[in-house]
Amino acid sequence: MAINFVPLDKEKHKDLKLAVSTTFSYAKKTHLASASIREFAQLAATMPLVFIEDAEAKRHHVVTMLGMEQGQNLFLTGDSWKGPHVPMNILRYPFDVRPDGDKLGVFIDENSDLISDEGQALFTENGEASEFLNNRQKFLSDLANSEMITQRFIAKVVELDLLDPIQIRLTYQDGTQRNVTGMMSINEKKLLELPEDKIVELHKAGFLGAIYAVMMSIGQLNRLVELSNDTENPIRNMHLSAVGVQAQPANEEAPSA
Repeated sequence: MAINFVPLDKEKHKDLKLAVSTTFSYAKKTHLASASIREFAQLAATMPLVFIEDAEAKRHHVVTMLGMEQGQNLFLTGDSWKGPHVPMNILRYPFDVRPDGDKLGVFIDENSDLISDEGQALFTENGEASEFLNNRQKFLSDLANSEMITQRFIAKVVELDLLDPIQIRLTYQDGTQRNVTGMMSINEKKLLELPEDKIVELHKAGFLGAIYAVMMSIGQLNRLVELSNDTENPIRNMHLSAVGVQAQPANEEAPSA
């Protein structure tokens, strides 16, 4: 059933309940998840962080790679998560924070399988937010605030021209090969060549640590290769390289948010 996010309404959804579950079946086909700057350090120890560009909106995003192919989440075996940290943008579901008029509002996926006759009520009999909903709203508020800082971080990285396209060349157990493109990462040489005042500016903004977290996270591509051993066609070999924009063959596949 298609996702259908609608504004959370205390009248319309007064009787709504959510099943409390530690499984993540809803993320089974999620190969990329938006990453928030407050979780970069935790994510970088488990999974790769890369930049992608929404060409139509002309905006860059930081995402964590959960798989090498669209529709593939290598961190899920059944419904269980393989790893110590789950991205906040996975944990927030079935809620989201989106523009609602001139402010941000809480939205919910009315078609979510987590909506159940038995579970945590979202509202009390008096129409007030339940303790469960209050906790989720605080989480969503923290996520929204972190994402605003993340956008400022991305804008600064783009302004300083620190991004370069990268390409992953994969060879699978059955001998097939494919390239994964459409991603960017921090160019360490460009970072080291920045004037001292720019480095100080990044440090004072709290962005320098985030930059190094992104750079170090690329090593977690090997983690994805390891996790692919549980699939029908494991990755046998991986090669990461920087590429010029014009050098990317037209038949290569790009990640999609």
